[in-house]
Amino acid sequence: MKRIALFLLTNLAIVLVLSIVLRLLGVEQILAENGTDLDLNALLIFSAVIGFGGSFISLAMSKWLAKRSTGAQIISQPRNATEQWLLSTVADQAKRAGIKMPEVAIFPSPEVNAFATGASKNSSLVAVSAGLLNTMTKEEAEAVLAHEISHIANGDMVTLTLIQGVVNTFVIFLSRVIGHFVDRVVFKTQQGHGPAFWITSIVAQLVLGILASVIVMWFSRQREFRADAGGASLAGRQKMIAALERLKMGQPTQMPDELVAFGINHKAKDAFGKLFMSHPPLNERIERLRQAR
Repeated sequence: MKRIALFLLTNLAIVLVLSIVLRLLGVEQILAENGTDLDLNALLIFSAVIGFGGSFISLAMSKWLAKRSTGAQIISQPRNATEQWLLSTVADQAKRAGIKMPEVAIFPSPEVNAFATGASKNSSLVAVSAGLLNTMTKEEAEAVLAHEISHIANGDMVTLTLIQGVVNTFVIFLSRVIGHFVDRVVFKTQQGHGPAFWITSIVAQLVLGILASVIVMWFSRQREFRADAGGASLAGRQKMIAALERLKMGQPTQMPDELVAFGINHKAKDAFGKLFMSHPPLNERIERLRQAR
């Protein structure tokens, strides 16, 4: 997988914008103690504020971005039997999972996919593609919905947001330390910070952010196994396995980047790309379910 989930890209963009705004406002001047050395305590606080701030802003925007990027249409009043079935199934699963009824939507895509997103368990969105409804049986679709409901009930969106916030904090902290080192040692700046600090910090933040996404994606893969288990509990293990088998038969899906981490299906194209996979390989997921007790 050469693309990084837009949850990460949106987060990275917000963090960069916050950094630049605070820099223009002069806030980053607190990082230089006596004009020569970094104030590491102030830097860590600064990094945490921006890191968690960017992550939670991304989370708050998640439903809006999801609807806008996929063209998902919320089902407020069912227009046909399929939409009525969707609402009824999600309502039943949400009740059994102990969460409030999510918004339910269909997005216009011929590919077989679905996703869940939202700022909290009780303010969430579950969406399925038109391709999924046209391709899967009701039993398979029920398992996919159960998988997405499990993501919500497990608090996966908030969990990944917190993990991303921690990762952001260290990326920002280390990028400033690297920038300070280059500015002082390579460019011999004696007082304050020169252009080398700002340029190096931004480049380091981008590079470290991409590398750090490997950590976030590892956690995402573990949450995917847990959502599969939750889907099996709500809909039945054989239905969950059948749904994953159906996904194996389809073509690699291209979800909008911001939703890859919370979709049901994604395939990496190469070995390096597997480090950035938000989902484990389907064969591994199926085997894990078959071995479950």
